[in-house]
Amino acid sequence: MKTNILIAIMNIVKTPITEINEYYTSHNRANNMGEALEEYVKDMFSGTIKETDKIKRDLAFSNFFSYLGTQNHPPDFILKGGDAVEVKKIENINSGLALNSSYPKAKLFSSSSMITSACRECEVWDEKDIIYAVGVVKGNKLSSLCMFYGIDYAASAEIYERIKKTVSAGISTTTSVEFSETKELGRVNKVDPLGITHLRIRGMWGIENPMKVFKDFYRSDDSKDFNYMALINNEKYKSFSLSDRKLFEKMVKATPDLKFKDIEIKTPDNPAKLKKAKLISFKI
Repeated sequence: MKTNILIAIMNIVKTPITEINEYYTSHNRANNMGEALEEYVKDMFSGTIKETDKIKRDLAFSNFFSYLGTQNHPPDFILKGGDAVEVKKIENINSGLALNSSYPKAKLFSSSSMITSACRECEVWDEKDIIYAVGVVKGNKLSSLCMFYGIDYAASAEIYERIKKTVSAGISTTTSVEFSETKELGRVNKVDPLGITHLRIRGMWGIENPMKVFKDFYRSDDSKDFNYMALINNEKYKSFSLSDRKLFEKMVKATPDLKFKDIEIKTPDNPAKLKKAKLISFKI
C-alpha cells in the first residue's frame, strides 16, 4: 500500500483539526505541541486522523510507512516506497527554521552520516525526495501548515558542504591551539593549563521561513482559523498515479476553499532558471 502528498492533502481537507495539542494529548499520543504536530502529519498520510483504535492505527502506520524516526536524526518518517518527511514547528509565521547541525536538504541520501542504520536499511533505496511540513503554532492551536519538497527549497548538498569544509579548514589552521579530528566544524583540546578542557565547535544551520520564500505566490489569510499550502513541482506531480491525480482534481472542483494553481518557481541552485509547479491552498 502506498500513500503520497496528494492523499495527505485530501485527508486534511476532509478532516481538518486545528486544536491538535488537545486532540492528541487526550488520546495519549503526544506530550507537547511539537509531538502533536508530528502525529497529525503522520495521520494525514496514513488516513488515520479520526482513528481511535491504537492497534488499527499502528497497523496503518506499518502498511504506509517503512520508517518512523528518532528525535535527533532525520527524517521523522518515510513513506513506504515513497518520500521522506521532516516535520518542523514554529511559533510565528515570520520565524525562520532552526535546523541545528543539519543543513537543509534537497534530497535524502542513504549514504548520509546523519541518518540511522534503521533508516538506511528500512527498504532498498539510494535517495529519496524529502517533504518538509512546517506548522505555525499559536498557543495550542495550529494556525498554518505548509508542505513542500526540499528540491524546490534547498540547494544541492555540495553547496552546503563546500561552506562547511571552508569554515572547518579555516578553524583548523588557527595557531597556538591543539585540534583533533571530528565530524563537527572543529574541536580544540587542552584549552586550560591542566589540559582537561576541550571546546566543540558546531554549526547551527537555519533557513528562511517558506512563507517568506514563496510569498510572491502565497499569503495566509489571517481572518481564517487555519491556512494550508502545498507546493509540488510539475515533474513530481506527474509522478503520482493517474488515479490519485484524478481523485485529487475531482476534490478541487467540488471544494470551493481548495485552490489549485499553476505557477513558476526559481530553481534553488540557479535562480535564473524557472520551473513549473503546482500551488495548492486550503483555508477554513
